[in-house]
Amino acid sequence: MKIRYSQPLELVVRGATVGLLLGLVFAAGFFTRDIMSSPTTSSVRAQDDPTALQFTLLDEVHQLVVNNFYTELPPNQQLHYAAIRGYLGALGDPYSFFNEPPVARSESDALAGRYGGIGVEIKRNVLGEIELFPYPDSPEFRAGIRDGDILLAINGEPVTPEQNLDVIRQALRGEVTDSGNGVEITVRSIASNEEVTYQIPFEEIRIPSVLWRMLPDEPLIGYINIMSFTSRTPDEISEAVNELNEQGMQALILDLRNNSGGLLQESIDVADAFLEEGIIVIEQSRVSGEVIEVATEGSIIPPDMPLIILVNDRTASASEVVAGALQQNDRALLIGQRTRGKGSVQYIFGLSDGSSFRITGAIWLTPNRTPLDGVGLTPDIEMIPDINGREVELDEAIRQIREQIIVAQD
Repeated sequence: MKIRYSQPLELVVRGATVGLLLGLVFAAGFFTRDIMSSPTTSSVRAQDDPTALQFTLLDEVHQLVVNNFYTELPPNQQLHYAAIRGYLGALGDPYSFFNEPPVARSESDALAGRYGGIGVEIKRNVLGEIELFPYPDSPEFRAGIRDGDILLAINGEPVTPEQNLDVIRQALRGEVTDSGNGVEITVRSIASNEEVTYQIPFEEIRIPSVLWRMLPDEPLIGYINIMSFTSRTPDEISEAVNELNEQGMQALILDLRNNSGGLLQESIDVADAFLEEGIIVIEQSRVSGEVIEVATEGSIIPPDMPLIILVNDRTASASEVVAGALQQNDRALLIGQRTRGKGSVQYIFGLSDGSSFRITGAIWLTPNRTPLDGVGLTPDIEMIPDINGREVELDEAIRQIREQIIVAQD
């Protein structure tokens, strides 16, 4: 998934023409029109011009349903959302869809890499119970809640098995204020089986997108794992490289395995950070034509430092931008399995009620103009995953780096 925002906001309304049109679908003043025996020239032109679409037939259907349906109608919002989903579904694109407000907020939080809350991940177990997994040093962890504790109630309201997880997540989040607002949760401890109620204040929670370390048995090799591309990823990459350089890094392994993507611009910035020059990615769309993104910043590591990227069949979207740019500019060696092959760019548009929708706005090509959608990147060294979970890709990367260092020393 690649999402480009038109402004540096967590969720942006980008040219809300479609949202405005759909917002008028059920406005006042419905009327019906006689069916014309043959369309006029202007009406034919309007049928071919999407900017002239006025949803008059939908207005007509709605009024007839209001006047004739045998029982109470669903709430207006439900009908409104159904119309939006139908419109987007007609595009025939699996990556264009609508999100109701709770899901939209969760998506925005994830892409921003930070939010106000108590710092916890939740999962539903086989019994339908909500298990809690607090982040280290989060407000929830400091309160005494531990992995696997069961969430029973939020602000006195019982949590039920059928509740949407995104709705529960949003109930555990909120604005950080000077007054120390927060949330009350009732939890059953898995250690004592006792029910305990906690009042936990909201804090700014940062979701790391990058983990890094020097490899324990390879004191010259740095390792950076990019888990997703959020608004914080470029800064985290800079921090990681600086810290690894201080520890004597002479080679780097960049792990993009299981990285399903994130923000497009941030992935371009990361690729730029490892390139001295060259094309990063090429975007093509009906609206903007062709846009070529090129490296401009200069590499944050020496251009002759060995660099290897680990990929697999879950490496997708924004992570494929980075892998493709570094591979096809001869900056990095790819090791692993063929990547997923998602070569399209999605735009997210926020709507006035907190919902959002996304549409595919462009396709992207690798620097050598290879379409990636449905194909993926082929590693320079293909590996078969070990059925016992042994890190064969990492082992091969270490072997390749050792050889490169030996060659450089000769």
